[in-house]
Amino acid sequence: MRTPSPHSGPVAPRAAERLAQQPLPASSIRLDPDGHLGAWQRLNAAATIPHCVEMLEDSGALDNLRRVVGRADGPHVGYNFADSDVYKVLEAIGWEIGRTGTAEWDGFLDATLELLAAVQDADGYLNSWVQGTRPDERFSDLRWSHELYCTGHLVQAAIALHRGAGRTDFLDLARRAADLLVRRFGPDGQIGVCGHPEIETALVELYRTTAHDPYLDLARRMVDARGQGLLGPDRLGPHYFQDHAPVRASREATGHAVRQVYLNAGVTDVYTEQGDPSLLGAMRDQWASAHEQKMHLTGALGSRHFDESFGDPYELPPDRAYAETCAAIGDVMWGHRMLLVEGGSRHADAMERALLNAIAAAVGEDGRAFFYSNPLHLRAGHREEENAPSRRTPWYACACCPPNIARLVASLHAYVSTRDEDTLYVHLLTAAEIDLPPGLGQGTLRVTTDYPASGVVHVELDGRLADGAAIALRTPGWATQWSLAVDGIEVGEPEVRDGYVVVRGSASARLRVDLELAMEPRLVAAHPRVDAVRGTRAVLRGPVVYCVEQADHPGQGSIEDLVLLPGAEIGVTPGAPGSLPTLRLAAVTRPAGDAGLYATAPAGERDVAACEWVEATAIPYARWGNREPGPMRVWLPLA
Repeated sequence: MRTPSPHSGPVAPRAAERLAQQPLPASSIRLDPDGHLGAWQRLNAAATIPHCVEMLEDSGALDNLRRVVGRADGPHVGYNFADSDVYKVLEAIGWEIGRTGTAEWDGFLDATLELLAAVQDADGYLNSWVQGTRPDERFSDLRWSHELYCTGHLVQAAIALHRGAGRTDFLDLARRAADLLVRRFGPDGQIGVCGHPEIETALVELYRTTAHDPYLDLARRMVDARGQGLLGPDRLGPHYFQDHAPVRASREATGHAVRQVYLNAGVTDVYTEQGDPSLLGAMRDQWASAHEQKMHLTGALGSRHFDESFGDPYELPPDRAYAETCAAIGDVMWGHRMLLVEGGSRHADAMERALLNAIAAAVGEDGRAFFYSNPLHLRAGHREEENAPSRRTPWYACACCPPNIARLVASLHAYVSTRDEDTLYVHLLTAAEIDLPPGLGQGTLRVTTDYPASGVVHVELDGRLADGAAIALRTPGWATQWSLAVDGIEVGEPEVRDGYVVVRGSASARLRVDLELAMEPRLVAAHPRVDAVRGTRAVLRGPVVYCVEQADHPGQGSIEDLVLLPGAEIGVTPGAPGSLPTLRLAAVTRPAGDAGLYATAPAGERDVAACEWVEATAIPYARWGNREPGPMRVWLPLA
């Protein structure tokens, strides 16, 4: 083990003048391994990252690189963007080294760097698909080749290893690849955009790391060029690639959901460094479109299987929700950037919703099995498809999601807290230690909580705040009731700013803060235009979405026949210490029987009084699918 040194996290802006808040050094935030997010990070290090490394061998992703230099036989295996799986795992390892100082992966890193250096051409080009199958067709099909996409992930991996592990060797290799892009697509080259956005945010972060202006200029050039038809016609249409309109004119989240949020992260980064109110205006409209009209209850994005895309406004079917894991991950990354630019709790609320529901559901309890799509309703007799299974699987032919989870969770601490001129903000309520940044005081803020199992958050400052400095704790948008005590005294009228309760301490005194959020379970209805779930309700407790799973109802018939009783009390059964409770729902079963597919009303309706009363069990949506496969549903009909 090595001692982690101070370093930045995934986002380290240079142009502070356009930031409402600034990120803290990632090394100054440490998650408690027994807390909710800290335990996930511990599982990620112990199981998910090692599993991903194993699967790079089993899937052939590393052999794809080896065969370019004659170290492996056979054809290229998998999709043409399989190199990105390698890079995302490298990024996860970089953040993990920065978090813990582990030397566990040093041998793997040295071997992988040597391999990548051997594969990389003298001019910086590196892509095993093109080099190994069609070396004369470099950048000939930017719509589908994913060459720039893979280079973007290479750059982000190198930045993580540079910041987290102090390695410059990967960064030197990645810069050679990026310099080639500057020569090829910069002002002296041919303009082009990638069919799968990702390179934009990577180039901005490389500029932030190196202060080399051409990287930022190229990112801006690519943002400006999108929507000019450079990708050409395709059967999926230009919306799929976000090439239907210039970025500044594209105000609706549309097309392939992952591509959209990755592009938006890059656009937000370009705005942050260079400024342009029209870019920020587009991002604000995009945010509203995605989160106020096209987001699933779980924080997932994407309604359609055909093209992994957003649907129309309010097109949110629970059973056919594609809700790709990578889209929710990308949304957290975009949300973090928007939070830095705008402040306010709405972005942190969305990050929390996705993290605790859509993304948490995508990885199994053992950390080694994953969902690609994340439906909110699994029917009896569901026909499994590779990207829409009935259970989590260890890997996928398109394996973007598992290593994406690994890199996000390894860097999760960097998303917890930020600062402005006089305030330290805590966005994600989880057990952690946060070192006070210069100018705000000296010492460490200790957050003790088992949130979201309970709503009690205890904060104690071991040190002193600077004169005039404050601590701001997010009061989530779902929390309609909460209380605050400072140094043991309840505060009747606390200072609230943009969704945060602000506590100002004295420079001569320690500080103890207790925030208690009311966590009563509640029923939630969708917007009336979400026709797919009209007449149904979902059950939430705090930020956690619950579901009903067949495995909890042996001998009670199919959960697809359950009907909730309105106004009935929802019971809470505590789990083991630190784990989320289960809920007890008053319901009736209304068996379909032999009524036929359609029946004339009211003959097709059932008298609730004639149905069987049952107590249904609801579990956190994030934990579904860890037992035998069977029906599951989030939205339940209301009697």
